[in-house]
Amino acid sequence: MDADDNLVHMANRIGDFFAAQPDREEALAGIAEHLRKFWAPRMRGDFLAALDAGAPALHPLVREAVTAHRAQLAPVARVQG
Repeated sequence: MDADDNLVHMANRIGDFFAAQPDREEALAGIAEHLRKFWAPRMRGDFLAALDAGAPALHPLVREAVTAHRAQLAPVARVQG
Protein backbone atom coordinates (compact mmCIF):
# COMPACT_ATOMS: atom_id res chain seq x y z
CA MET A 1 0.00 0.00 0.00
CA ASP A 2 1.53 3.33 -1.00
CA ALA A 3 1.07 6.63 0.84
CA ASP A 4 -1.87 7.76 -1.32
CA ASP A 5 -3.64 4.44 -0.82
CA ASN A 6 -3.14 4.82 2.92
CA LEU A 7 -4.66 8.33 2.89
CA VAL A 8 -7.65 7.06 0.93
CA HIS A 9 -8.02 4.15 3.36
CA MET A 10 -7.96 6.52 6.36
CA ALA A 11 -10.43 8.88 4.69
CA ASN A 12 -12.76 5.96 3.95
CA ARG A 13 -12.73 4.97 7.62
CA ILE A 14 -13.69 8.55 8.52
CA GLY A 15 -16.47 8.33 5.93
CA ASP A 16 -17.72 5.07 7.44
CA PHE A 17 -17.93 6.73 10.85
CA PHE A 18 -19.82 9.81 9.63
CA ALA A 19 -22.12 7.78 7.35
CA ALA A 20 -24.05 6.74 10.47
CA GLN A 21 -25.14 10.33 11.13
CA PRO A 22 -28.76 10.95 10.18
CA ASP A 23 -28.13 14.51 8.92
CA ARG A 24 -26.19 14.29 5.63
CA GLU A 25 -25.07 17.93 5.63
CA GLU A 26 -23.79 17.54 9.18
CA ALA A 27 -21.91 14.39 8.14
CA LEU A 28 -20.30 16.18 5.19
CA ALA A 29 -19.23 19.09 7.37
CA GLY A 30 -17.97 16.66 10.03
CA ILE A 31 -15.77 14.82 7.54
CA ALA A 32 -14.27 18.04 6.24
CA GLU A 33 -13.73 19.39 9.76
CA HIS A 34 -12.02 16.17 10.84
CA LEU A 35 -9.66 16.27 7.86
CA ARG A 36 -8.89 19.95 8.46
CA LYS A 37 -8.27 19.57 12.19
CA PHE A 38 -6.44 16.27 12.36
CA TRP A 39 -4.59 15.92 9.07
CA ALA A 40 -1.40 17.88 8.50
CA PRO A 41 -1.45 20.30 5.56
CA ARG A 42 0.91 18.03 3.61
CA MET A 43 -1.42 15.04 4.14
CA ARG A 44 -4.39 17.08 2.94
CA GLY A 45 -2.44 18.28 -0.10
CA ASP A 46 -1.36 14.74 -0.99
CA PHE A 47 -4.91 13.49 -0.46
CA LEU A 48 -6.41 16.20 -2.69
CA ALA A 49 -3.83 15.38 -5.38
CA ALA A 50 -4.77 11.68 -5.16
CA LEU A 51 -8.43 12.65 -5.42
CA ASP A 52 -7.70 14.77 -8.50
CA ALA A 53 -5.84 11.81 -10.02
CA GLY A 54 -8.91 9.62 -9.69
CA ALA A 55 -8.80 7.75 -6.34
CA PRO A 56 -11.50 5.32 -7.50
CA ALA A 57 -11.85 3.54 -4.15
CA LEU A 58 -12.87 6.68 -2.25
CA HIS A 59 -16.03 6.49 -0.12
CA PRO A 60 -18.77 8.48 -1.94
CA LEU A 61 -19.58 10.49 1.21
CA VAL A 62 -15.93 11.52 1.56
CA ARG A 63 -15.78 12.51 -2.10
CA GLU A 64 -18.90 14.64 -1.66
CA ALA A 65 -17.56 16.23 1.54
CA VAL A 66 -14.23 17.10 -0.05
CA THR A 67 -15.95 18.53 -3.12
CA ALA A 68 -18.29 20.66 -1.01
CA HIS A 69 -15.60 21.86 1.43
CA ARG A 70 -12.43 21.79 -0.66
CA ALA A 71 -11.49 25.43 0.00
CA GLN A 72 -11.14 24.80 3.74
CA LEU A 73 -9.08 21.62 3.13
CA ALA A 74 -6.50 22.99 0.71
CA PRO A 75 -3.20 23.68 2.46
CA VAL A 76 -2.25 27.35 2.61
CA ALA A 77 1.02 28.17 0.87
CA ARG A 78 3.59 29.81 3.11
CA VAL A 79 5.23 32.98 1.87
CA GLN A 80 9.00 33.04 2.29
CA GLY A 81 10.23 36.45 3.39
